[in-house]
Amino acid sequence: MEDAISVSAMLTATVGFAVFLLGAGITRQVRLLREFNIPEPVTGGLIAAICFTIFTAISARAIDFDMQSRDYFLVLFFSAIGLNARFGDLIRGGRILALLLLLTFVAIVVQNIIGVASAKLFGMPFQTSALFGSAALIGGHGTAIAWSPKIAEAANFEGAPELGIAMATLGLISASLVGGPIARYLVTRNNLTSSETHDTAIVGVSFEDENKQSDITHVTLMRVTLVLHVTIIGGVFLQRGLADLGLMLPLFVPCLMVGIAVGNAYDRFLPNSPAVSRSTTLAEISDFALGTFLAISLMTINLATLSELGFAILGTITLQTVLTVILVILLLFPVLGRNYDAAVLASGFAGFSLGATPTAIANMTAVTKRYGPAPLAFVVLPLVSAFFVDIANAVVIQMIVDF
Repeated sequence: MEDAISVSAMLTATVGFAVFLLGAGITRQVRLLREFNIPEPVTGGLIAAICFTIFTAISARAIDFDMQSRDYFLVLFFSAIGLNARFGDLIRGGRILALLLLLTFVAIVVQNIIGVASAKLFGMPFQTSALFGSAALIGGHGTAIAWSPKIAEAANFEGAPELGIAMATLGLISASLVGGPIARYLVTRNNLTSSETHDTAIVGVSFEDENKQSDITHVTLMRVTLVLHVTIIGGVFLQRGLADLGLMLPLFVPCLMVGIAVGNAYDRFLPNSPAVSRSTTLAEISDFALGTFLAISLMTINLATLSELGFAILGTITLQTVLTVILVILLLFPVLGRNYDAAVLASGFAGFSLGATPTAIANMTAVTKRYGPAPLAFVVLPLVSAFFVDIANAVVIQMIVDF
């Protein structure tokens, strides 16, 4: 293959905007996509990924995207989620948080049981079962890439990195496609409605409200963006401080934590100031940041990597997806209370258990745009996926590697 085509961070972001708008335009024209709550960036991102993969195959030149801008949109989004969180919500959501932690551990165990069965069925080393399971799915691309060298060494299997990336990629695609339909099934079957008004939206606004007059101005945009950037700066310092103590966390997690503190302090000490938390401006910026992040993430996937391991990964991801849907509908939804929040969390849980936290939020955003807000879901789920998953997953993966 010839030298790769390098795409700068600015150009990557620009293409991401175009890809998102492509998906948004198609979603508004294709009722089926809205009916099943398929996130807008997923539609555009998958189309772009197919186009870039075909280009790479024909030209024999890979495309090397600079992902720095994508990472900025991720921390911007999670800072906004933190600003919207209220200590009262966290206390109110304590029971749901505990149940989600337990269900997450159940999902990790189930995914790795399937992983062990897949490794055995396809005659692959036992240690690769982690890549067929939670290392690549609940863990996502980051965990799969991080653990692949150890698994390759332990199993004497050089193809571990490719297996991990392929499984994580298919998981991300699957997560983006099943979350919305799950929520639609639960909401319509149980005749569920949101108990909140659209004024409490945390990410984006509903399709019906998009064309209504908004209170967003250049002043509100500047104010909210300033608070978000102060939050990110605080997150950077917190990340460094935690690193000095030996606790390594991705930047979006400290930004989420600082956002919670800043949002609650802002309302307490500046009660007469213009609102930032749960404002329409912050909701729109959140939607913009998440949509751009997911569009860039999906458009940069090289679908050619999925063909290298063929039936093994296709069969495994199909089984993982089916069992995740069953787990979410028959276990998670009833345990969480069979209400509207539970339905929204079901779409999000499917998103992060097969893909990643941003995918989960995108699923929930698509659902709430159609059926109404669910503020608690947007606070509780990121806390579970940001703090608990990596720790529990690392313990289980290490056990598999050491077996």
